[in-house]
Amino acid sequence: MMAKLCINNNIRQLRFHHNEMTQQALADEVGVSRQTVIAIESAKYSPSLEVAFKISAVFKVSLENVFIYQPN
Repeated sequence: MMAKLCINNNIRQLRFHHNEMTQQALADEVGVSRQTVIAIESAKYSPSLEVAFKISAVFKVSLENVFIYQPN
């Protein structure tokens, strides 16, 4: 079993409040696959720092408003 990541995120809520943006639309804006967005959103995968910054830029919020670090 894979360990749960210590980083959670608000991507789903941010997409909803961003005109109900689809996972595919976010993926296209950031330059990753929809599967990558799904994995990041469900906290199964941590994005690179570059992708994390790109996601925060799409929503025009700080990294801290997208990603939440919660150590075990």
